[in-house]
Amino acid sequence: MGRGRPVEILLVEDNPGDERLTREALKEGKVYNNFHWVKDGVEAMEFLRRQGKYKDAPRPDIVLLDLNLPKKDGREVLQEIKTDEDLKRIPVVVLTTSKAEEDVLRTYNLHANCYVTKPVDLEKFIVVVKSIDVFWLTVVTLPPNGSE
Repeated sequence: MGRGRPVEILLVEDNPGDERLTREALKEGKVYNNFHWVKDGVEAMEFLRRQGKYKDAPRPDIVLLDLNLPKKDGREVLQEIKTDEDLKRIPVVVLTTSKAEEDVLRTYNLHANCYVTKPVDLEKFIVVVKSIDVFWLTVVTLPPNGSE
């Protein structure tokens, strides 16, 4: 994979166990990345908009977004990202415990780029993370990581 720089990954997840799992999976999957973690939807938007303590935050190449979040739920975050001219091109992968069809449809209607259910065992999760890496970060040509 001829990428010269690490992939900037933003995980929006309130569960420390799932955060650890994601970090491990990325390490196992040898995904060359800078990993950023925020615990709720409000922090996620501050990070993405580089507000407050996140004024020097990098622009993520990909957002892994849990749906059930405190303060501002994942659906609201997704909607805000996808209706924001500056952020809408960032691929968003929705992580959720829900396999309910209406959740899947609702997140796709809000323009999620893909949908992964959890909890998943570590091996399956690693496969998912690797495939995200291969697909989003090598197959797909991402928009330039600047604000156009």
